[in-house]
Amino acid sequence: MNRYILTWECGERPGIVHAITGALLERSGDIRELKQFDDEHSRRIFLRIEFVLDPGGDAEAERLHDDLETLAAQLEATWRLQRKGEQRRVLVMVSRFEHCLNDLLFRSRIGELPIEIAAVVSNHPDHRQLVEWHRIPFFRVPVTAETKPEAERQLLELVERFEVDLVVLARYMQVLSDDLARELTGRAINIHHSFLPSFKGAKPYHQAFERGVKTVGATAHYVNSELDEGPIIAQQVVEVDHSFGPAELAAAGRDAECKALSNAVRWHCEGRVFLNGGRTVVLR
Repeated sequence: MNRYILTWECGERPGIVHAITGALLERSGDIRELKQFDDEHSRRIFLRIEFVLDPGGDAEAERLHDDLETLAAQLEATWRLQRKGEQRRVLVMVSRFEHCLNDLLFRSRIGELPIEIAAVVSNHPDHRQLVEWHRIPFFRVPVTAETKPEAERQLLELVERFEVDLVVLARYMQVLSDDLARELTGRAINIHHSFLPSFKGAKPYHQAFERGVKTVGATAHYVNSELDEGPIIAQQVVEVDHSFGPAELAAAGRDAECKALSNAVRWHCEGRVFLNGGRTVVLR
């Protein structure tokens, strides 16, 4: 079957859902799932619709695209029409901690995530063998205070060269410049442990152990110019107790980071995440 996903965002007004579903009906679109959120604070509506076009296929999808484009212009909407299961091209950035990278590589290889990892970039050489075993190009781009502008220029060149849809910072331990963060708005996801801002700097799990924390967590969010403060997409929390030493806390943290990041990547690539000011709407 020809199954598609339509995502739609615009200002609230009466009749929007009726207009969109009517456009689908005109092209014999059979709706299989519709999720909607009306934000009373921002006065915007967010829609995600899965539907089937049968018969007609690609030709009917093109005609529907034209219909929706006209409707979007009238409603001043942001929208996207994609085929369900369409793989999004991803560039992964990593430093020395490899657990999130390894998790993404595995989930991508078995088809659990709707992504194709087009390339991996690192400021260290440590993971070249792992990445190339997966037959994925690996690029080492060292970063210092003096070379950072050139390193970010190389990154943007790779994003363009590999036609990247999404950049994933899988424990990439470098702060992106404001200019680069703006360039990648809405298409770069970062992961960090949720002890921030309480336990900053080196050995956060040792700091957490000394304070006797009772939960370990991770946050996946869009990158913006504020360090680790972009719009949150996914979070994971794991309960711990007095028996967890620093090593056990770190192990629990790694699991939480992998799960939060893979969820955020999946939901983004499935068209479930909408930016809503400094927040996100996630239509799961």
